[in-house]
Amino acid sequence: MSNLYEVAFAGELVVGADAEQVRANLARLFQADPQRIAALFSGRRTVIKSNLDAASAEKYRLTLERAGAQVEVSPVGQAPAPAVPVAPVATAAVAPDVALPALKVAPRDEYMAAFSDVAAPDFGLAPVGADLQEQRPAPAAPALDLSQLSVAPVGSDMGQAKAAPAGPPPDTSHLQLAN
Repeated sequence: MSNLYEVAFAGELVVGADAEQVRANLARLFQADPQRIAALFSGRRTVIKSNLDAASAEKYRLTLERAGAQVEVSPVGQAPAPAVPVAPVATAAVAPDVALPALKVAPRDEYMAAFSDVAAPDFGLAPVGADLQEQRPAPAAPALDLSQLSVAPVGSDMGQAKAAPAGPPPDTSHLQLAN
């Protein structure tokens, strides 16, 4: 059993994503020219990255889906599993007393099957460029008492320890060279 995975893209977008924005996001993410990005959107399945462990493959998948690209992660050398379409859940302009339906996603492996019955709210997405972190006040500089410190004049000895004088050379008078 192989523990290596590949991340592939076939030109499909995440539900609600703008194609031009996704192209711009991928160009910035891959630092690629428009021709290479256009090749990704040709409709053919293109392997973006191969020979990844499960955690790295999941990081790639999340990053590319945040950019708007729908990718598939499959074991290296195996045909990808058919995609299970998921209906998008509307989150905009919902009355506060109306419950949103739970998002149901088919698990991709036995590890993720353990999380299939977890009830989690469906959070919406913030617009591109929105600041999601609360603003924190700038930290105040600590009050330091520097009145005891002074500056030594240029070229003065700053109190470094002086090297001990070298000892006398060793006595080599008893050594001879043999013929």
